[in-house]
Amino acid sequence: GQLPVEYMRGKPLCMELYPLLFSSCRIPGPKHDYVAHYGNSRRSPTHITVVRNYQFFQLEVYNSDGSRMTESQIHSQLHRIRSQSWKTDKEPMGILTSEHRHTWGEAYNRLLRDKLNQESVRMIETGLFSLCLDSPVMRISDEKYASRKAAQILHGGGTYSNSGNRWFDKTLQFVVGEDGSWGLLYEQATAEGPPIANLLHHILEYCEKPDPKRAPLVPLPMPKKLYFHIDRDIKRDIEQAKQNLDILINDLDVHVFNFKKFGKELPKEHNMSPNSFIQVAVQLSYYRVHNEVCPACDIASQRMFRGGRTEYIRSPTNQALKFILAFDDLTVSREAKLELLREAVDAYSELTAQALRGHGIDCHLLGLKLQAIEEGRSIPKIFMDTAYGLATHWKLRTGQVPTNTDSVMCFGPLVPDGYAVCYNPQADHVHFAVTAFNCCEDTNAETMARTLKETLCDLQELLQPTV
Repeated sequence: GQLPVEYMRGKPLCMELYPLLFSSCRIPGPKHDYVAHYGNSRRSPTHITVVRNYQFFQLEVYNSDGSRMTESQIHSQLHRIRSQSWKTDKEPMGILTSEHRHTWGEAYNRLLRDKLNQESVRMIETGLFSLCLDSPVMRISDEKYASRKAAQILHGGGTYSNSGNRWFDKTLQFVVGEDGSWGLLYEQATAEGPPIANLLHHILEYCEKPDPKRAPLVPLPMPKKLYFHIDRDIKRDIEQAKQNLDILINDLDVHVFNFKKFGKELPKEHNMSPNSFIQVAVQLSYYRVHNEVCPACDIASQRMFRGGRTEYIRSPTNQALKFILAFDDLTVSREAKLELLREAVDAYSELTAQALRGHGIDCHLLGLKLQAIEEGRSIPKIFMDTAYGLATHWKLRTGQVPTNTDSVMCFGPLVPDGYAVCYNPQADHVHFAVTAFNCCEDTNAETMARTLKETLCDLQELLQPTV
């Protein structure tokens, strides 16, 4: 409760998400999951879990008198964990958390029948956060390295790589690779991008000027290794989860690039919202690849309201369609195209403002649908309508995570034949991550990324024609 209140567009934002980031975990249930928060209990947890070579350790980060451990103390404890975890012949328990929620829910119950497993799982779930110490990512080419690194943080690279070093239900997982690559993975049931991005910014600022406290000369207890009792059923669950995860990972195509021609300053110079400008560019790129406009959504924060999470902004507008159809038409003048671009960007900015004020429709409709199901009523006809199905089949899921840090954000598509495009606009460049599924013959992350680069260059030419 000591963080200064954040503001957006002059309005204060709800800060309730911050305490929920620590000591929280998603818990699988047979029918549905719930999120458990252990940070506000009378005795808040004082440990983190460290995982290396599929082995989990409980590491206390507070001294017995309640003071925070110093960096050198934590450093020496991490060394001890490293020396205790050379072998990788352990079963990768964490892989179970990558399973379909229903399957994992059943395996979770089997796992917790054993008291030893119960204690170990409880330690992972209650820990402040997890720290995953990964073996290095193979360096192929510099160009592909950024994409490999993003995939590595997202899923660990597969069962023969680092996927066993994750507990995917944990709200916060910091991933540090032996090759110096690092990132943060978060579970979306508990948290949103912006608070996580602020946490990241805080960490990087702290690294610039660390707190050089002297370590007290007390011997530290050995970090506690967490053990699991693995019977035949759990072994079978793990094998099944390994196969399914590798299929999923091989299916996800991740393409990360840094667009360096311009950043958010260019649209600002022309009095356009950078986010709305990029949204229109993404729409145009999709049209150029697929010759159609598709249901697309962007994410708006609802933190102007207490306990607010997110709402969808429906990106396609009639103004955007007019601009898209005119842009590659050689008979339309530059002035007319500019005017249409401005109208499309303004229309999008207006939609954004409405969604931020709580006037979006999607969460509202979803709530009504779920209420009908919960109360055993017949589902209203609109939800069974083909048009509604089409309008919520999000082939383009986009999201801006504006941060003060030069970081890349990445997530997967919402539908099998869709894309996810996440971007972080800085002053003179923009980081993009485009993902798609390989199993769909129509979509291709690399083609989409290449087209997006070309489209942004074409829009720059429209705004600032080179003679």
